[in-house]
Amino acid sequence: MTERDLREARALADQMSLEEVKSLMENVLQIHENDPNFPQPIIDKAKEFLETPDVFAHPDRHKVLIAEMKLEAALITNNSPYSEVRGVVDNHDDPSMPSSTIRAWVIGLSFSSLIGFINTFFGIRQPPISLGPNVVQLLSYPVGKFCDRVLPDWGFTLWGVRHSLNPGPFSKKEHMLITIMANVGSGPPYTNSIVWTQYLKQYFNQPYAGEYGYQILIGLSTNLIGYGMAGITRRFLVYPSYCVWPASLVTIALNSAFHSTDNAAVEGPFKKIYRVSRYKFFLLAFSAMFVYFWLPNYIFTALSAFSWMTWIAPENVTLSTITGFNNGLGFNPWPTFDWNVMFNTDPLMVPFFTTANKFIGAFLSAFVVLGLWYSNSLFTGYLPINSNRVFDNTGHYYNVSRAINDKRLFDAESYESYSPAYLSAGNLIVYLFFLAIYPATLTYIFLNHWFEAKMGFKNLFNSLRKNKTSEAGQYKDVHNRLMAKYPEVSEWFYTAVLLLAIGCGIGGISGWETFTTPAVVFYGLALCFVFVVPIGMVTAMTGIEVTLNVLAEFIGGSMVQGNALAMNYFKAYGVTTCSSAIFFANDLKLAHYVKIPPRHTFAAQVIGTIISSFVCVAVLNLQMKGIPNVCTKDAPNKMYCPDVNTFFTAAVLWGTIGPKKIFGAGGQYTVLMAGWPIGVAVPLLIWYLRRRFPERKWLRQVQPVVLLYGALVWSPYNLSYVIPSVWMGWLSWIWCKNRFLAFWAKYNFILSAAFASGISIAAVLIFFTLQWNEIEINWWGNNVVYQGCEDKPCVLKKLAPGEVFGPKPGEFH
Repeated sequence: MTERDLREARALADQMSLEEVKSLMENVLQIHENDPNFPQPIIDKAKEFLETPDVFAHPDRHKVLIAEMKLEAALITNNSPYSEVRGVVDNHDDPSMPSSTIRAWVIGLSFSSLIGFINTFFGIRQPPISLGPNVVQLLSYPVGKFCDRVLPDWGFTLWGVRHSLNPGPFSKKEHMLITIMANVGSGPPYTNSIVWTQYLKQYFNQPYAGEYGYQILIGLSTNLIGYGMAGITRRFLVYPSYCVWPASLVTIALNSAFHSTDNAAVEGPFKKIYRVSRYKFFLLAFSAMFVYFWLPNYIFTALSAFSWMTWIAPENVTLSTITGFNNGLGFNPWPTFDWNVMFNTDPLMVPFFTTANKFIGAFLSAFVVLGLWYSNSLFTGYLPINSNRVFDNTGHYYNVSRAINDKRLFDAESYESYSPAYLSAGNLIVYLFFLAIYPATLTYIFLNHWFEAKMGFKNLFNSLRKNKTSEAGQYKDVHNRLMAKYPEVSEWFYTAVLLLAIGCGIGGISGWETFTTPAVVFYGLALCFVFVVPIGMVTAMTGIEVTLNVLAEFIGGSMVQGNALAMNYFKAYGVTTCSSAIFFANDLKLAHYVKIPPRHTFAAQVIGTIISSFVCVAVLNLQMKGIPNVCTKDAPNKMYCPDVNTFFTAAVLWGTIGPKKIFGAGGQYTVLMAGWPIGVAVPLLIWYLRRRFPERKWLRQVQPVVLLYGALVWSPYNLSYVIPSVWMGWLSWIWCKNRFLAFWAKYNFILSAAFASGISIAAVLIFFTLQWNEIEINWWGNNVVYQGCEDKPCVLKKLAPGEVFGPKPGEFH
């Protein structure tokens, strides 16, 4: 904490009675005992305080303990209980500071369009390049400062409020509102994936999907539909202090670096005192990463895919399978010198327990992948070990046109004369643990965080009462007290946007030959209603978001067997409704931390989303109709569309063929249904072990949902994308934080923002100046990563010409 934090906490502690402290610490234990982010020493000290009757009978004997508890209670009341939040989030507010200004809207909507364009365009690249909110903050800051220096103070008064071109110095609230606008527009509509698979000839070849009206209606629908649920999630995911939202801390740290004048000297590594400001530190780290990234991304790409062991014997199948970066499992202690590869989960942003649990899950599941492949179980030995594609019984990519009729619907006769659909070993494990993670999420929240969820429902019900003067269920931490000064957004506003989204969805689905019922929109809402709170709580505490794509596929595919397009819509609405609600909740937390009025945030989110939807759909058409061989291995500039291929794989499995044939009784992958009981058993086992061995404090850091999430890394990614984050995460969150907390709090999140921004700017510059013009450096350091099995995936078992594996045509139904 800062010196000001300490002074304020001591002043408040002197005014607190012993009974007040007791009541507050009882509440802390109820809420935070199972909170992996909350410091264990405070939990232990609170238990000692509450479980020692003599403290309250003879307080004079326990002056030191009582003083410690009063100070801790005061700190929690007057600030955040988390050091990482205190390090970047101010517990004061200036209500007169402008946020929703003319210049903020112009700059914000401009960047929303720009970021939407870039992220959509590069989203089909492997690996993708994206510009996040930190880049927007970096680029918009000089624009905002330029405006406050050159624009005149011209304006008008509307409803008693004056709006000026230049209301004064460019504020941190304006800056964050710009960031929020750009953030909601940073990703393309989820339905773009549907359009890709519909339009391209190698997929479903439906030309009408190229019509702009169809694309924009379904795009607006899926982009806006999460707002209805966002109104509910505020009570569960935004207002509670235990919802930290690790990703938001990076964004706020950068915002503070630009606008804060505080620059306390801190003790750090090498026994030095560091006085450089956060802003200067950001510029230094950003410049260093911007320069360095040219090396692994363009000049010496072997540093990015550093599978050095495969270079020894590129044709060795076993060596490449186990250690390979491109087509293997990535068993390599240091597989990359490219921060963009490690950025798969930013180790500086998420808590180390998240990084460690994810790695353990990935590491253990790797042996299951190896066991499947080397035993040739489920015919996986005839296929690449870690591909995200669907294959037929000859080992080639599945030709879906041979299993459908001229209406693109399932044709049983054609299917039986062709082949079942087969998955690689890595892909099978992904599906197994996806089916496990859904019951695991519900079970984990019920066992460990039911009290917090109950608080959210109490708060929600109280907000719907006519008499809202009651404080029942209200959150009283400092940030909620400060935000209480601003008018809330009525649930009617969220309902209106939800109705608009539903109307667009019904229009897009009904107006074209989609073979889909508009009821799919309401299916998505129902699925989100069940999962939005559990998934949102896990995301807010760990930084890991569980997506509903496989569950939506499973249910949707069962309801519309043989109809891939209808299943895709079930998936789209089942996934985006919940993910959008959580995405918007993250931005609401940003605004909550920075004290932006809720109505300003709501307007910025909705308008920014609508404008970026039009931009992203326009880019989609440019790509589909302007890039030769797009979404194939012959596509220029690595426009291979890995996510589109995965989406098509799911469409074939869950839609065209259907879950019953794949996973039902007698299906070739029925064994994967074991994921459901595994998902219930894992959190139950960890919950039992915590209670059976309470002295093992490290069990509190074992997170079953994140463990299972780690097993989802496969196809097409692997351990190479996970292992480096362990070393970096330990260095930051364990070594540095435990030894130099003030240094870590001042610089850690700034370093994360700087690296991400440097990579994003450099990657875009490299692409447009060199790669787009096909200017390549042809030398060993750029070619060695594409030799042998690292170029073309190897298989364990090979077929003779004309031979097939598995049941032959006519032997399966």
